[in-house]
Amino acid sequence: MLAGWAANGNIIMMEQMPIFGGYCGGVEETAICDTATHIASFAFLGANYHLDGPIHIRWGNTTSRETMQIAAHTAAAMDQNTDLLIANQYYPVAGPCTEMCLLETATQAISDTASGRELLSGSAAAKGVAMDKTTGMEARMMGEASKAAAGMAIEEVNPIIEALVSGYEKDYAKAPSGKRFQECYDVLSVKPKEEYLAVYESVVQKLRDLGLDIRN
Repeated sequence: MLAGWAANGNIIMMEQMPIFGGYCGGVEETAICDTATHIASFAFLGANYHLDGPIHIRWGNTTSRETMQIAAHTAAAMDQNTDLLIANQYYPVAGPCTEMCLLETATQAISDTASGRELLSGSAAAKGVAMDKTTGMEARMMGEASKAAAGMAIEEVNPIIEALVSGYEKDYAKAPSGKRFQECYDVLSVKPKEEYLAVYESVVQKLRDLGLDIRN
């Protein structure tokens, strides 16, 4: 299959999602595994870019403190030592039309951008496992937070990330499930409803208050 893709001139993306707390072990061990699989995607499988996504074994998200540490250290290692294209995917715990979902998404986008990732993939709200629980507003937050974080130093973003993670990580077990796409979007115009726009604006203000120059 890979040979066929290569012969056809296709763009080849390799995806891997190491599990923090699984066979790899803790943060440091999983980061080593994560980095190795990035290299393997290019060296052995001929990838044009690699899609990452460290997952927390308990919460099933990519936005946890530990999984973002893994992704950030891996991205920094790849960015500083290669010119390869690397990406990361997004699985917040909370569902659409909730502040928690957007805050989780923004936090990972800040971390990914500051640590050197070129591509962001997402965001799949409600851990990507609930029907009709993904909308464009999560992707908008991911993009805007990434743009705002571009060019910021690690020393600038770390306090912002710490404040954000500390605010939502205590709520994993009771994370709001959010609303279905049909409930928070006008399905005919495919535009977010006023309720979701208000939630978005509230999160934007919180990010600004923490020092992220995010625009509307």
